[in-house]
Amino acid sequence: MKILVGVDESDMSTHTLRRALQLAERLDAELEVAHAAYIPATVLAAMGGVPLNMEDIVAGQRRAVWAGLESVLGEAKVPVSRVDLDGYPPDALTDYAGTSGADLIVVGTRGRGPIASMVLGSTSHRIVNNAPCDVLVVRSREER
Repeated sequence: MKILVGVDESDMSTHTLRRALQLAERLDAELEVAHAAYIPATVLAAMGGVPLNMEDIVAGQRRAVWAGLESVLGEAKVPVSRVDLDGYPPDALTDYAGTSGADLIVVGTRGRGPIASMVLGSTSHRIVNNAPCDVLVVRSREER
């Protein structure tokens, strides 16, 4: 069995990754941890024509995500691989799940926060509706 978990720089990702690791250990599954680098058009528009080095921004984003999850990844008792994706996170994750043969996608309910999710859309909602496999949406402790 292959489990794909989507992560970002939010605190929710740490909680979601821990849950995915627990599940992978119980099922003796392979775990792929994926981060989709994405700079929303609204951010680019807000920069108002300021020249940006997108490669540096994306590389910094990836470094921050992986550094923030390093201690949790070190606890893994199952095979874990890191996957760097590009693009709108829900679409990048569902596309990758389809091509990688994932049996389950694990995502958290919140990353950006309620206001940003209202404007930009809910990643978990879009994944649930478009995934080629089953989806587990992990709730935060506050949402329980």
